[in-house]
Amino acid sequence: MSAGPLSRNPGQPLDLEVVRAIRVNRSAAERRAATIPTRRTVKKQWQAAWLLKAIAVMDLTTLSGDDTAGNVRRLCAKARHPLRDDLTRALGVESLGLTVGAVCVYHRWVETAVRALEGSGIPVAAVSTGFPAGLSPFAQRLEEIRASVAAGAREIDIVITRAHVLTGDWAALYDEVRAFREACGDAHLKAILATGELATLTNVARASWVAIQAGADFIKTSTGKEGVNATLPVSLAMVRQIRAYHEATGAYVGYKPAGGIRTAKQSLDFLLLMKEELGVRWLQPDLFRFGASSLLTDIERQLEHFATGRYAAAHRHPMP
Repeated sequence: MSAGPLSRNPGQPLDLEVVRAIRVNRSAAERRAATIPTRRTVKKQWQAAWLLKAIAVMDLTTLSGDDTAGNVRRLCAKARHPLRDDLTRALGVESLGLTVGAVCVYHRWVETAVRALEGSGIPVAAVSTGFPAGLSPFAQRLEEIRASVAAGAREIDIVITRAHVLTGDWAALYDEVRAFREACGDAHLKAILATGELATLTNVARASWVAIQAGADFIKTSTGKEGVNATLPVSLAMVRQIRAYHEATGAYVGYKPAGGIRTAKQSLDFLLLMKEELGVRWLQPDLFRFGASSLLTDIERQLEHFATGRYAAAHRHPMP
């Protein structure tokens, strides 16, 4: 299915009555999530096709304290050519022009990544607003967004103040995300909820709804630095808020699970969740992304097994 261009989520005024009415039954959510890996499986060429889709919606990420210009450039080279040429030929997918969905880096490396990706059409996403804790002064967080946009970032992954959720200060959360959205200008805003620190699925769902009402273009599970990151029950709570908002307003909001997704099998589970809960339109990179660093290596190994019947050593699919 081809994906036409989407209008950005304009947001809505905050409706506290709606927010407080949101409830999530954890047991029911966990039961539903448990069915996703078991209800259907994809094998052979169909699995290969889904794994190619997983690559196309991947935010290839490096967020390490020892990042250098060299490894950012290598990451961007991998983003341009995520599969080895011989494997691309063996799969018969040369015509796809396959690339990842974006490259995600700290602000320090935005200009480096923009230069390395010039002409590819691959956007650069910058983590921002005092990532990962999000506790730097508010004015500084806004300036960090503006600086990354000025440096060429087309997507900004912000982190919310978790205390707003944990204390039920939904107006403060709304105002914060709205201000971040305005600072982004034309760059798309991905709101990281740090769901592993929000205590309950009801809090996750309410925070998702508030961020969406404030104009987030995407909602994202995690920074990848929490003890618990992307899980299927959390994802279910979040994507159902996306679905409810779309049904109420017609606006499209994207979803990005991040942190802990390391295997091809896990990527298939999340893709199936999106297809079943939101439909095939949410399998396009303008509405779905994986935040991942090591995931690509396992996907490549599975694709090589499909193409050759053998599993390759990981070093045959090098990452920066």
